[in-house]
Amino acid sequence: MEGGTEAIQLREKELGGRELFHLAEKAKSLCEHHSARLFINDRVDVALAVDADGVQLARTSMPIEAARALLGTEKLIGASTHSINEIQEAHRSGADFILFGPVYFTPSKAAYGEPQGLARLKEAVEKSPIPVYAIGGIKAENSAEVKRTGIRGVALISAVLSASDPKSAAQDILKALQR
Repeated sequence: MEGGTEAIQLREKELGGRELFHLAEKAKSLCEHHSARLFINDRVDVALAVDADGVQLARTSMPIEAARALLGTEKLIGASTHSINEIQEAHRSGADFILFGPVYFTPSKAAYGEPQGLARLKEAVEKSPIPVYAIGGIKAENSAEVKRTGIRGVALISAVLSASDPKSAAQDILKALQR
């Protein structure tokens, strides 16, 4: 967040409810300090408990409609998607934005199949009635070409967390996206 990140997603699938709640409380405090948004992956209960800005849901998560009923209209719901049909369904169900990918190969998204590539990302942006964030293998080196597809932004993990200097890595990606 010191590098300028506007939002983080707390994505700790292996933690139990109590541990995730305590970590989310700390993340919420850090986000408030840095004027960043906090999204909780999959756990609507934890998002509500810490007053997070929203949730990120996958196909295997609680249905978007049910999450919306619990979260109300003030909280944001993101949906992970991998096709145009999934984008349209997420929109119809009430998602506020989508993550689309993986755009490039990345180990954390290998289970979701082959990378989508830039042409499919551009098509997703053109056909989506809600904002599209690219995910999967995004780095400073390819951020400019990803941005040219019309995305609202990017979501990433390894480009920042595996960097020797995460703050500089975040700043480099943000600079590349602002060009």
